[in-house]
Amino acid sequence: MTSYDAVLLLSFGGPEGPDEVMPFLENVTRGRGVPRERLESVAEHYQHFGGVSPINGQNRALIAALRAELDASDIALPIYWGNRNWHPLVEAAVREMASDGIRRALVLVTSAYSSYSSCRQYQDDLATAVALVGETAPEFDKVRHFFDHPGFIEPQVDAVRASIDPSRRSTTRLVFTAHSIPVSMAALSGPAGNLYVDQLRAASQLIASQAGPDLKWDLVFQSRSGPPTVPWLEPDVCDHLRALPAEGVTDVIVVPVGFVSDHLEVQWDLDVEAAAVATEVGIGFTRTPAPGTDARFIAMLRELIEERLDPPCPPRALSSLGPSRATCPAGCCPAPARRP
Repeated sequence: MTSYDAVLLLSFGGPEGPDEVMPFLENVTRGRGVPRERLESVAEHYQHFGGVSPINGQNRALIAALRAELDASDIALPIYWGNRNWHPLVEAAVREMASDGIRRALVLVTSAYSSYSSCRQYQDDLATAVALVGETAPEFDKVRHFFDHPGFIEPQVDAVRASIDPSRRSTTRLVFTAHSIPVSMAALSGPAGNLYVDQLRAASQLIASQAGPDLKWDLVFQSRSGPPTVPWLEPDVCDHLRALPAEGVTDVIVVPVGFVSDHLEVQWDLDVEAAAVATEVGIGFTRTPAPGTDARFIAMLRELIEERLDPPCPPRALSSLGPSRATCPAGCCPAPARRP
C-alpha cells in the first residue's frame, strides 16, 4: 500500500503568448538586478518563436505519457502540475491539491542534476507555496536525481548513434552541453561540492562510452546570464565550437545532456546560435533531442515513483555516483551569496 496520494510535476514554466514574455522574464529575474536591456534581448529569443515557450506544451505531453504509464502499471495517483516562474504556478497547484484533499505527494522536478538552481530552488519555492496555503497543504517528498538512470541515458545513446556519419566518424566530436551556473554555485552543489559538474561528466561519459568508445567528447556550457564580472562555468559552447577546426574536427554532434526536453534555451542557444557558429567555422552540426517523452524516459519516471511506494522498486543507476539519495541532506546546495 502506498503512503502517497498524488504526484506533482514541478517545472520552470514559460510564456504562451507575446504579451506574456516580459512579465515572465521579470518574474524569473526578480530581485537579481538584471538590466532592462538584458531582459529585452532575451525577450527577442522568445519572440523569434512567436512569444511561445515550448516547455509548457512539452510538460503537457509528458504528463499525458506518464498518466498512460501509471495507468498501465495500476498506479492510481493523480498528477498535478506547477511551475516556478509562470502559469500554472506552483502555489496554484498546491492550493488545488489541498482543495482536493491530497495529504502527501511525490514531486518530479524536470531536472536530473544537483545544484541550487536545478534542485534546491525548486524545493524552496515549493516550501514557500506550502507556507502560503497553510495547514491544509500536502506534505511533499521529491524523488531522487536521475542523471545516470538507464531511462535517461539510453535514449541519448541511441540519438548519438543515429547521428554519426560513418565516413566522418574519426573527425567527429561529441559536445555535451548543460546550463552554465555561477562557479560559486557549482562549488556548493552536493555535500562535498561540485556535484553538478561531476554528475554532468558522469552522464556524458556514460552516453559517449555506450555510443562508441572511440568517440572523443567534451563537456561545455550554455545559456549563462548575469554580469560578466561574475565567473560562470565554462567553456561556452559557441567559443568551444570556434576552437574545434584547429583540432581537425569536421563535425560536431551536440548533446543537450543537461536538459530533459527541447525547450527554448535548447532551441535558441543550440539550434540557432551554436548552429550559426558551426556554419561560420565550417563544421557540420547535428543536435540530438533531449529525452522528452521517449518511452524509456517515461518508464524511468514511473520507476522513480515506484521507488517510494510499498513495496519499493529497486533503484537503478549506471555510474559510481548513483543512485542518488532519496532525500537531500539538510543545507544541501545552498544559494550562493549575492554580490551587492
